[in-house]
Formats: sequence, structure tokens, C-alpha cells
Amino acid sequence: MLMPKRVKYRKQMRGRMKGKALRGAEVQLGEYGIQALEPGWVTARQIEAARRSIVHSLKRRGKVWVRIFPDKPITKRAAESRMGKGKGNVEFWVAVVRPGRMMIEVGGGLPDDVAKEALHQAQYKFSIKTKIVAREHLGVEA
Repeated sequence: MLMPKRVKYRKQMRGRMKGKALRGAEVQLGEYGIQALEPGWVTARQIEAARRSIVHSLKRRGKVWVRIFPDKPITKRAAESRMGKGKGNVEFWVAVVRPGRMMIEVGGGLPDDVAKEALHQAQYKFSIKTKIVAREHLGVEA
């Protein structure tokens, strides 16, 4: 499971997810990618499930890049506990994803239909709306 090795502060506040992704919004490493269409928290479990789904459908061909990392701790209070007594313990880690952010990329000489099908299967693993985008080849006339 993805999580930071160590953090300066154990617990964080929830924060806000306004605006679009400032960086990491283009396909840079591979040929195709999954792009977020809405803001949300993507858990470490969702990222790992999507990665495993892609690796399984590619059958050891090509390469996969995960462009997001879960570095935000999410706390939960114990069930049936009374109010007060401080903030709950860290239960899981999430990546804060804004619209436009490229989450996963695939490439490495894959056939187009294989890459798109692998990403399509991975889209089901996320709790936010996503779309599959291709790299824009500059200067190439089609």
C-alpha cells in the first residue's frame, strides 16, 4: 500500500479542493493516461487496485506510471465513542486530486486497443469521474 515513509505532522485538516490542477495535467511519460474530471480524494487502496488491474490486462507488456501519491492522512473516531477526547487515529491515506490531473499513464509500444482497454478497466476502481486521454503528438499531420 502506498503511504509516506515519514511525515512532519501525524494528522492534517481536511482542506478544500477548489480550482483545476495546476500541474500534472498532460500525458508526459506514456502514450495514454487517465485524467480526473472532478475533485476528490483517491485512496491508496484505489490507486493500488487500478495499478494491479492495468498490469493484469497488459500481461507484462508496456510500462505503467502512477502520477499521484497518497500523502494526506485521514483520521476516524472509533465506533460508538463519545464526543470530545481529541481527534481520531489515522485510518488511511489519500491523494487529493483536482480536475485535469493525470492520475495513471501507460506506454511502451503497446497497441492502442490494448492500452485503452487496460485504462478502461482501471477507471472502474476510482470513486471520481475520469476520462482516457492520448498524448498530443506535436508537428505530426494526421
